[in-house]
Amino acid sequence: MNGIMKRTTTCIIALAMLFGSIVTANAYDGPKLKFRLAHTTPPGNHITLAYQKFADLVKEKSEGKIQVQVFPNAVLGSDRVLIEGAQRGSLEMAVSSTPNMANFAPDYQVFDLPYITSPKFQQNLYKALDSGDLGKYFDKVAHGIGLENIMWAEYGYRNFCAVSKEITNAKSLEGLKVRTTASPVEVDVAKALGMSPTPIAWGEVYTALQQGTIDSEGNTFPHLYGAKHNEVLRYAMYSYHNYGMQLGVANKKWWDSLDPKTQQVIREAAAEAVQYQRDVLYPENEKSAYEGFVKSGIKVHTLTDAEMDELKKLTRPVWDNYLNKLAPELVQMVQDTQK
Repeated sequence: MNGIMKRTTTCIIALAMLFGSIVTANAYDGPKLKFRLAHTTPPGNHITLAYQKFADLVKEKSEGKIQVQVFPNAVLGSDRVLIEGAQRGSLEMAVSSTPNMANFAPDYQVFDLPYITSPKFQQNLYKALDSGDLGKYFDKVAHGIGLENIMWAEYGYRNFCAVSKEITNAKSLEGLKVRTTASPVEVDVAKALGMSPTPIAWGEVYTALQQGTIDSEGNTFPHLYGAKHNEVLRYAMYSYHNYGMQLGVANKKWWDSLDPKTQQVIREAAAEAVQYQRDVLYPENEKSAYEGFVKSGIKVHTLTDAEMDELKKLTRPVWDNYLNKLAPELVQMVQDTQK
């Protein structure tokens, strides 16, 4: 072997050793772990896919040493039941919509305030939650109720839908018996629009629509389509009246007991999964759900600017009932994202 070949071979071996050391340094060498994560979202929904992506990434990043058992579609209970389980520690991680989180801490009601956010400034809101003061504020809120915030997954904007009455503007909503979450703000928004609010757990809504207990609801199209509510609903409109996230939280004591390397893997997986959801899964799911609605014969109305302004005008007084219950700095932080 001549000198050039020897030097080349030596360099290749050195590079291989260096690459190997980098891989080894980045490899997960923490403890093995298996934990459960439960949510209420139906199959095919961008939320369901996001948390499955999270579980897959955790397994990948830990080289199979950390496994997440995902329980979707409310098989372990409603949002309230799941969060209570996480608080007690009988469930390691639970997922709940922010309106339902208001049952545990009123600060989450800030997202329920009608039209406090809009799709136009969504990226600003994400940044504030992921790395800004808004996210830090809610970390403290979660700690106060025995939880640790892990993943601010997108839920989306709720739109009104009805079974037998065409809805095209604020006036057409009057008199409808509408399903709401237990969020007081959501209930008051319905009242402000002349609707009759009926708080019902998500898993019971389909039957309630069938039996006539309610004749309308407000939710995201993907959430409704994934749960086959398109089989019952016949009218819908893009009201964008309420925004929410599907927040993944962990039992605080359990989280604090984890090895820092385990925590890092979970944090990294959550960040990557939620980014993938926001960039890919959410837009695709919104599009396919709308198309599914149309194919099912649902008449979907897009509000004019004037019709949207009327909804905002009628629901704005709801703010007055809650501004004194919410920290002014919290409301301001959310509003600051909308510019």
